[in-house]
Amino acid sequence: MSAERKDPVDAIVEQWAAERPDLDTTAMEVFGRVSRLARAMGDRMEKAYAGLGISRGEFDVLATLRRSGEPYALSPRQLSATLMLTTGGMTGRLDKLERAGLLRRSPDPHDRRGLQVTLTEQGLAVVEEAVGAGLAVQTEALTAALDAERASQLAGLLRELLLATEQ
Repeated sequence: MSAERKDPVDAIVEQWAAERPDLDTTAMEVFGRVSRLARAMGDRMEKAYAGLGISRGEFDVLATLRRSGEPYALSPRQLSATLMLTTGGMTGRLDKLERAGLLRRSPDPHDRRGLQVTLTEQGLAVVEEAVGAGLAVQTEALTAALDAERASQLAGLLRELLLATEQ
């Protein structure tokens, strides 16, 4: 450990080094920090979205519809698959977002048995504001710690790690 500031993961690693000096704790350092970072940023994102009356999970639904392009419509099954949610979990989110007027469910014009979920104008406005607010929170955290080159390097390294662990 250099003269850099220490974080809570350093304390954990130091304890293991004292008790089990035979362990290589590099992986623990990486994944411990990724986990803590995800939790901390998740909390910040939740606060950013709360001001718009939505949760992170609801943002995910709205953002998935928005990213799909016009007419901002997908089937509940497509949404569930993209967000890795059960149909029950998806139904609850859709019910809440529909009650809030942010999306609507209607018969699928291409499948008589299916439904289509579409952003409303209000939903489009909320997700546009939410994506900007969330990105601002993320950018602020990133640029407070890393310059553009190091941020890009980190993004690339995390991509490699994610691809390797999701195989």
